[in-house]
Amino acid sequence: MQTMTAAMRRALARARDGKTIDVAEAAILLEARDADLDTLLDHASRIRDAGLEAAGRPGVITYSRKVFIPLTRLCRDRCGYCTFATAPAKLPSPFLSPDEVLAIAREGAAMGCKEALFTLGDRPEDRWDAAREWLDAHGYDDTLSYVRAMAIRVLEETGLLPHLNPGVLTWRDFQRLKPVAPSMGMMLETTSTALFTEKGGAHYGSPDKDPAVRLRVLEDAGRSNVPFTTGILIGIGETVLDRAESIFAIRRVAREYGGIQEVIVQNFRAKPDTAMRGMPDADLQELAATIAVTRMVLGPRMRVQAPPNLIGGEYGLMIRAGIDDWGGVSPLTPDHVNPERPWPAIEALSAITSENGFDLRERLTIYPEYIRAGEPWLDPRLLTHVSALAGPDGMALDVNPAPHPWQEPDGGFAASGRVDLHTEVDTTGRTTDRRDDFDNVYGDWDALRDRLPTAVSMTGDGAEALRQAARDPLALTDAQAESLLSLTGPALDELCALADGLRREVNGDDVTYVVNRNINFTNVCYTGCRFCAFAQRRTDADAYTLSLDQVADRAEEAWAAGATEVCMQGGIHPDLPGTAYFDIARAVKARVPGIHVHAFSPMEVINGASRTNLSIEDWLTGAREAGVDSLPGTAAEILDDDVRWVLTKGKLPTREWIDVITTAHRVGIPTTSTMMYGHVDNHSHWVKHIRLIRRLQEETGGFSEFVLLPFVHHSAPIYLAGIARPGPTADENRAVHAVSRLLLHGAIHNIQCSWVKLQDDLCRQVLTGGVNDIGGTLMEETISRMAGSENGSYKTISELRQMVELSGRPLRQRTTEYGTPSPERQDAAAASDGVCASVRRVLPLVN
Repeated sequence: MQTMTAAMRRALARARDGKTIDVAEAAILLEARDADLDTLLDHASRIRDAGLEAAGRPGVITYSRKVFIPLTRLCRDRCGYCTFATAPAKLPSPFLSPDEVLAIAREGAAMGCKEALFTLGDRPEDRWDAAREWLDAHGYDDTLSYVRAMAIRVLEETGLLPHLNPGVLTWRDFQRLKPVAPSMGMMLETTSTALFTEKGGAHYGSPDKDPAVRLRVLEDAGRSNVPFTTGILIGIGETVLDRAESIFAIRRVAREYGGIQEVIVQNFRAKPDTAMRGMPDADLQELAATIAVTRMVLGPRMRVQAPPNLIGGEYGLMIRAGIDDWGGVSPLTPDHVNPERPWPAIEALSAITSENGFDLRERLTIYPEYIRAGEPWLDPRLLTHVSALAGPDGMALDVNPAPHPWQEPDGGFAASGRVDLHTEVDTTGRTTDRRDDFDNVYGDWDALRDRLPTAVSMTGDGAEALRQAARDPLALTDAQAESLLSLTGPALDELCALADGLRREVNGDDVTYVVNRNINFTNVCYTGCRFCAFAQRRTDADAYTLSLDQVADRAEEAWAAGATEVCMQGGIHPDLPGTAYFDIARAVKARVPGIHVHAFSPMEVINGASRTNLSIEDWLTGAREAGVDSLPGTAAEILDDDVRWVLTKGKLPTREWIDVITTAHRVGIPTTSTMMYGHVDNHSHWVKHIRLIRRLQEETGGFSEFVLLPFVHHSAPIYLAGIARPGPTADENRAVHAVSRLLLHGAIHNIQCSWVKLQDDLCRQVLTGGVNDIGGTLMEETISRMAGSENGSYKTISELRQMVELSGRPLRQRTTEYGTPSPERQDAAAASDGVCASVRRVLPLVN
């Protein structure tokens, strides 16, 4: 009998009293056995029962009736315990054929199964020539393209819901697969690096088992709003502390993103013909203790699962430990990962569950909480399939699946909502200062505070940095550049004078601007950017979507007012098909052939490419053919993922932004470049961002300008939550424009300030510190105004001239490419003063 140590006694007492336990206490509780274990299980059961009560299904343990589709047993990894992965010579074919996949799915549907579990090895084409040759022969770029295609066919031809387990996925992979599967999964297994890096470890020689990589997959799933299954595997050589740390790592991701729908606690069972065949099986009391600690750490809302075919008949013990789900159970297919241990019959599992005081109920592969939440967790392309199988409570109906077409949403271009927001934002304003889902849509605000960047800005000698800037600005070190960003008073004036000298040398004294119109065709978006006050749910009072005719009408109005450019961006609306962007560009060009279409941020490019299953290059080529002339280099914010993942829940990571931009340049589409600053970042991030922009320009030459966008805080969620600061100071604004001119000298000639985000006086100040361009007349500017910018939605040419003339410099109209507009365009702009009549403020009558 184990002696209850003082540490165990304290940890159990804290568990009894509902107090938060830390990693060290969790490790102690993982050692509980016998009487200590009984006490631990009682506490875990109480937590589980409270969670079931709160979920509206007290006394219910769930399962999913599924078929197992082993799409390929080839894998690039070499895990020491796995019998699923094998070599091509041992298989009749590298992949199951479409007919084989559909035969399994159809038979399962006839037996009432509702989940199609796609299990396969990680990226086998990277290791096995046979896999690469099979994919090439069948017209698939990679394994994930085949997974996607088969998931669609299963949906369309059987009605089963795919649950995808393709191993390690990138953020972009999630964008490709989310529309075809209501849930996905990947076991974390362990955070032990020793098992991955040390020879003889269970994961040695397996690139996809790097704990850091697998944790990033869990995070990217949450960022992409994918209901995700994960878990830990115990008994593979990890320590008890490793196990505790793994549970806490899952908790961190679950809290921050809310996307982990269930956690599997699985015990190692040795298999013959594996490197670990001599390892002892994980003890079942050890498994029960791990389930109980997982329940206590993850809390009552998490669904916790133990595979019923691996627990040696100890069903009651695992129920006492706090499980509320048995996982997927198939009446048809074996567990191909553990083929030697068959699943129990569903009728027998129901009887055993009942004997232990619970009812067994069927769920779907996507849990009820996510079905009821709907968007953004459930893609609209899957809504029909899920709704056909789910009851009002989100649990499975007692029906057999039936085929339903999988297709892009029908329509999406019908005008809806507050379509006059572009003018009303300057009069009646936004309806509320924040959305009513503020507390949950952006993730857990408290967890987010733990992620705040900790980088410390380097300090340096400002006087020496100024001397170096005067000698050779390109020789400035990072420390010197950061010290320049901190200058104030006369030293800041000197910095601005240096930058302005370079501006005069490169651009002359003209201050340029473009007559253009912003057209934000929808503000419906579920990406979850925490700095954005523009995005709305489709049901929000301020939500709107423009029809194609309305977009074209606004472009035509702009052309009549002398515009040479329309800048078009919108929210990531789940109803818009991937070809919507092409349709928008074509509609504008059909109505106004001569206007320059400056459209679609890198995030929109990724969205379009993912929904159409095209490569970035092919999608951009299609956009250019549809009429897109250049891309806005927005969605950049700060090109440092430590900052990005605080600023945004689900926007594209830095590497994807770079890929879109460099690909655009390669196919001949120029872009702007931007930086949004003054929120949760610091000066070191600014310098690194600017240097990255320069490096990309030196590689591609595709940037037309660098646009500095100070953070507008007033209605930004991340500011309202008390995490971001209220934007940069006036001195910082002056300094960063000047430093940008210095660091980009010889690479990017045009430095632009944003009058929308800066007061007129501050715009004039940065014009004396390296800035040569003040953007456009805009005609409508809704994004910054929704965030609380107080500088209006447009400026007439007269207002721009009035702002600039105090600097003593001439104002000159330009095109998007910084050329000179035709006389006809200049005359039309002069006649309208650069702004169409429909958006102008109505002046009050004077008696």
